[in-house]
Amino acid sequence: MNILFVLTSHDTLGNTGEKTGFWIEEFASPYYIFSDAQANITLASPAGGQPPIDPKSELEDFQTDDTRRFDQDTVLQTKLANTIKLTDVSANDFDAIFYPGGHGPMWDLTNNTVSIKLIESFLKQGKPVSAVCHAPSVLLNTKDAAGEFLFKGKKITGFSNTEEAAVGLTEIVPFLLEDELKKQGGLYSQGADWSPYVVEDGLLITGQNPASSAAVASTVLAKLN
Repeated sequence: MNILFVLTSHDTLGNTGEKTGFWIEEFASPYYIFSDAQANITLASPAGGQPPIDPKSELEDFQTDDTRRFDQDTVLQTKLANTIKLTDVSANDFDAIFYPGGHGPMWDLTNNTVSIKLIESFLKQGKPVSAVCHAPSVLLNTKDAAGEFLFKGKKITGFSNTEEAAVGLTEIVPFLLEDELKKQGGLYSQGADWSPYVVEDGLLITGQNPASSAAVASTVLAKLN
């Protein structure tokens, strides 16, 4: 079982002067669920090398058993520091693809043509595509053979408008993910803010927020098995 993780390379939070990147819980929890199930995991990013970790995700309030495990896992830390470039991967070599969130993907993966083609290839080959929190933004420019948005008419979730408002970034992010998913025909739904909520529609598996990341990975595993 070969799983591809695609992480952001973007580290700037709009014009705030603050740093962003990927949310560590949304990487660590799924990673360990897959690796503990004996999956081979490849890490990739647009720029290659070390993807930026959102510094807020390293604050004590957001630590979990999996993030603490990551803090002690020098092997995984080294692997993360050496992600391969997105241009060097092919859907043919993997059974599923997973995108951790954090605000970074909204800036560098939403319009990334390599990522878009990769997602389209995975779905064309009948392989699961999964994303959590802000990462469903990577689907916004993906299309099917008929030129329709891939998730049009499909059940989908992602970071909600109320959660974005709660973190005070409604006016900072390039767009509101909930609004965009609805605008492009996605059948968006959400659970309670900050609670696990996962939506599965065929090969498309999405999670609403950091708390949903483990459940997304478990859902992908169940589909592969």
